[in-house]
Amino acid sequence: MDELRVDPARKPSEARGKTVAKPHSPLRPVLWTGLVLALIAALAWWIHTRPAPKPPSGRFALSGPMPVVAAPAQKGDIDISYNALGTVTPIATVTVQTQIAGQLVAVAFTEGQEVKAGDFLAQIDPRPYQAALDQYAGQLQRDQAALNEARIDLARYQRLAAQNAIAKQQAEDQEYVVHQGEGTVKLDQALVDNAKLNLGYCRIVAPVDGRIGLRQVDPGNYIQVGSATAIAVITKLKPISVIFTLPEDELPAVMKRLHNGAQLPVTAYDRSNINLLATGTLAAVDSAIDQTTGTVKLRAQFANDDETLFPNQFVNARLLIDTLKDATVIPTAGVQRGQPGTFVYLVKPDDTVAMQKVTLGPQDGERVAISKGLSPDDKVVVDGADKLRDGAKVSLRQESGAGDPTDTAAKTPRQGRGGKPPPGAPASGQPQQAPGPPAGGQ
Repeated sequence: MDELRVDPARKPSEARGKTVAKPHSPLRPVLWTGLVLALIAALAWWIHTRPAPKPPSGRFALSGPMPVVAAPAQKGDIDISYNALGTVTPIATVTVQTQIAGQLVAVAFTEGQEVKAGDFLAQIDPRPYQAALDQYAGQLQRDQAALNEARIDLARYQRLAAQNAIAKQQAEDQEYVVHQGEGTVKLDQALVDNAKLNLGYCRIVAPVDGRIGLRQVDPGNYIQVGSATAIAVITKLKPISVIFTLPEDELPAVMKRLHNGAQLPVTAYDRSNINLLATGTLAAVDSAIDQTTGTVKLRAQFANDDETLFPNQFVNARLLIDTLKDATVIPTAGVQRGQPGTFVYLVKPDDTVAMQKVTLGPQDGERVAISKGLSPDDKVVVDGADKLRDGAKVSLRQESGAGDPTDTAAKTPRQGRGGKPPPGAPASGQPQQAPGPPAGGQ
């Protein structure tokens, strides 16, 4: 500090250019200390007064049991069936065409009409064919008279030849004349029959029962054999069939049941595979497997009294092969898949879950048979298994009833049977509240 003092005896020119230190203010440390204390006080007040964060609840809670839905394994029957895509195919489809040429003079059917075999449909002008029939009938009558005359002469010549009154050759020649006349008569008779057939073709009738489609030719047009345009098309709707395909690997089970004399039921569902359209039976199996697709065609027949099935309609066919009796059945929602394979979360009496490996059997809709790994009345988790692990603590959010496991699978917390929410669930569009803490303060 002594070095920075300026000697008053020095000249101003000597002190110019040197730094002169200012004395420290005694209030600066006090101000800094007060500022730090104020910041600490503000931070303590903010920490003390801020709201405590809410702990996560429900299945995402960091502690406590996980809320799940469980369903018991039950004894029951389960259907073994094959599902396939099918097309509704009429048993008979007939294109109504003319078998003779002529003018169409009348149409007797209404478009879309149900007709029976033999019902009158249309009329072709019969006059040319009636004239041809009359001509051939007259020719037949003339040749029959000539034949009768030849037969009388033959009988007379044979008597005279026996008496040696005429040469024997004359009688033999007359016999050939008779044979010639018989051939002519047969030819005339064939012409008459053909003319009658053509005359009958002028009246067009329905060849089969069914529904007739739209009229494609109007009266007044000249139609002929081989025309590309038909008069109409008749489709047999009752009964009707569905043709569907199955993989060749599933064919042995079908053939085994058919060889045992079983009638295999077939049900047809709509495009969404929800609404049942009709129930029928398997009628026939194709004679060969399609090598390009590895499938075989099958035909199922349906009564179709209500005409629910319509030609060329797309359906989902379900072929029932057999029924597995007294199987251990659970909802398909309870089956999990992972590194161990197929497994379920088994709910133990102490409200913990254990990973249980299972062997699956046939599946029927929302139910699946368990061949190995479960016993009846074992409870498995059907909802809420995505956050579980082996040994996790759980709380049963909704106990399934003692009914069919299908009901448990269909009635999830968000969706009930038939698309309706289950009892106690919030209505559509309302927020769903998380479950509260379990009883007992856990």
